[in-house]
Amino acid sequence: MRIVFSTFIFILLGFSMSAQEKSLETYYEKAGGLRTPRYDETIGYCKKLDAASPLITYTTFGISPQGRALPLLIADSKGRTDVTAIRNSGNLVLMVQACIHAGEPDGKDAGLMLLRDIVTKKEFRPLLDHVSILFIPIFNVDGHERFGPYNRINQDGPEEMGWRTTAQNLNLIRDYLKADAPEMQAWLKLFNHWLPDFLVDCHVTDGADYQYVITYALETHGNMEKKLSDWTSTILESYLVAGMEKSAMPVFPYVEFREWHDPRSGLVINAAPPMLSQGYCAVQNRPALLIESHMLKPYKQRVEGTYEMLRLVLQKMNDEADNLKKLIASADTFTKGEEFRKVQFPLSYSESFADSVMIDFRGVEYTVDTSDLTGGLWFKYDKSKPVAWRIPMFPNPRPEALVNLPEAYIIPPQYTEIISRLKLHGVEMREIKEEQTLDVSTYRFSNARWQQRSYEGRHKLQCTVNESVERRTFPAGSMLISMNQRTARVIAHLLEPLSPDSFVSWGFFDAVFEQKEYFETYVMEPEARKMIRENPALKEEFEKLKASDKAFAADQYAQLMWFYNKTPWSDHQFNLYPVGRIMDRVTMEKLR
Repeated sequence: MRIVFSTFIFILLGFSMSAQEKSLETYYEKAGGLRTPRYDETIGYCKKLDAASPLITYTTFGISPQGRALPLLIADSKGRTDVTAIRNSGNLVLMVQACIHAGEPDGKDAGLMLLRDIVTKKEFRPLLDHVSILFIPIFNVDGHERFGPYNRINQDGPEEMGWRTTAQNLNLIRDYLKADAPEMQAWLKLFNHWLPDFLVDCHVTDGADYQYVITYALETHGNMEKKLSDWTSTILESYLVAGMEKSAMPVFPYVEFREWHDPRSGLVINAAPPMLSQGYCAVQNRPALLIESHMLKPYKQRVEGTYEMLRLVLQKMNDEADNLKKLIASADTFTKGEEFRKVQFPLSYSESFADSVMIDFRGVEYTVDTSDLTGGLWFKYDKSKPVAWRIPMFPNPRPEALVNLPEAYIIPPQYTEIISRLKLHGVEMREIKEEQTLDVSTYRFSNARWQQRSYEGRHKLQCTVNESVERRTFPAGSMLISMNQRTARVIAHLLEPLSPDSFVSWGFFDAVFEQKEYFETYVMEPEARKMIRENPALKEEFEKLKASDKAFAADQYAQLMWFYNKTPWSDHQFNLYPVGRIMDRVTMEKLR
């Protein structure tokens, strides 16, 4: 009788589980893989998952400019939601985000299905054994509700989708360092509260046609601590590639062609800058995966491919939990230490065509014609003719803008916006209580040039940067930022002007390039003559400059400005970088 009763309970539970799975069918599944839910429907389903299982908790982490809550699902085998409790359990933390480009919702539908399967299917439950999940189904919530069928002309489904940018027309994927968007500021607080051990950012790619449903990017090219890079390449990447091949979903590294739209021209690999998600995680000593499903593949195929990539990442993180924890802790310790600063730090990377490897690439046949309408090249791809090419890949980006990092930076107290943005990134700093006069390494700028067209709401700046040692006075309230901390890479990218993503580059210090005091020519004409009388060598230098620069020779004001800038009246803070660089420990000791 006991055996019969047990069998009855087993059968009942089986039917119950089946009923639960059916009740938790997603909007995407009900639509046959053709449609994706709107914001309210997505939030409703998130709350439904929360109510259905103690493993899932729905919460929010911020508010968008249009007033929408930024949704977050936390999945944990014990239902824990506190970061300390989860860390004390020994679990890794995986963050998965979707819809940062809201017209690319593949990760949203894949992630919701995977969480549903974890709570309803016994065989999926071990995916939470050593990993807790933070899932952001919609990051760009306002852009998501700019919903319609005409938002992605290059993309095959879903039938309707959101828009690429936020309500403020900012592209969040470019905002990780400058953090202008309120959504990104909320994300940075979340990230630095949890410090996830791995990030997956789900996208849909543009570009040429080829066979792969999924392409991906991992930071293995020098912009992350070496041991983490090696693990990412030798352990994780090989596992993902083999696993996707086994699932009949072959993948390939994120495709950038040497000549756009032309696969046979060769493929180029570069290191992601820290304004992008995977590049940002790299400088935070956290590996990340960028999933780029292929826009020309049907939506259902793309979601299934994204789902399988997420499942494989979870599986490998469980298998490698202890190893990955040790590697991340080692990377953080290394970045805090002196050895990290003994070698020059690269602030950027560029494509290098110095060497290549031959690789197999699964493309489709195409022809290139000259358009009779525009006169440009017209690429015509034939999906019915798959082909395998042996083509060159250039996999070794070249480090650029190398800099010797200081022991610390010191920022005057008036730069409150800079200080607050640094804190968003988890940067630790200490307030100087008394005025300090110090010999510091500093930068003076010249030849400032602003980008004519606006880019992400700003006009990016390029300039010549000259380093010098100067005696500077920093007021009480200035912030001292030691480089003996985990975020040293982030600090360098933000405070070194030659970084393409520095505060200088993004225009946060534009006012230092503005001259505010001037002279009248009738005052400087006699003053210039007096200067020459007192220093005859100035005359020779002046005449040489006139002879070599016709524009200068024809411009009275420019000539007098040349003299003015050599007088005590000139503004010696004009073109001066306000941030000081402390290069020696002796000075640091004085500030303790």
